[in-house]
Amino acid sequence: MRGVYTIPCTNVTLANQAVTLVFVNPGVDATLEILRGWASQAANATSAQQRVQLNTQVTAFPTLTSLSPEPTALIDQASTIVGGTAGAAGTSGINASAEGAGAKTIQHPDAFNVLNGWLWVATPEEQYLMSASLASGFGLHFPAAPATLTSWNAGLVYAEK
Repeated sequence: MRGVYTIPCTNVTLANQAVTLVFVNPGVDATLEILRGWASQAANATSAQQRVQLNTQVTAFPTLTSLSPEPTALIDQASTIVGGTAGAAGTSGINASAEGAGAKTIQHPDAFNVLNGWLWVATPEEQYLMSASLASGFGLHFPAAPATLTSWNAGLVYAEK
């Protein structure tokens, strides 16, 4: 195993649309094992429900803000994934400004109260394995725009094998 990496989306303002908060697309060099996802909002004191889903998406991918993954341990080598804006193979990004026309396949639908936040931690049997041969990326997505668009945090944690 190469290491464990995080792609954090920190204190962002979302577009007024359904939005992918975090997206990663495996490259040819590694299989990704999705371990954890989270979302929270820091600017709202009003209770509201928010839908969230983990999904795979095929071409055409979201248009993203480029963000490279960070290792969770200082001894880990750099990820084979690099930041990118087009969701292409071997790239990751956050806070999509456009969703792309590629079909999304919902892997894990859920909802949460924005006052509490959302955390998904996979047991070993629930981990999603993503390889380049799948020709799809993995995203943490809000299928409906949240009531408050500011101060969102989210992220994915994955292991490279």
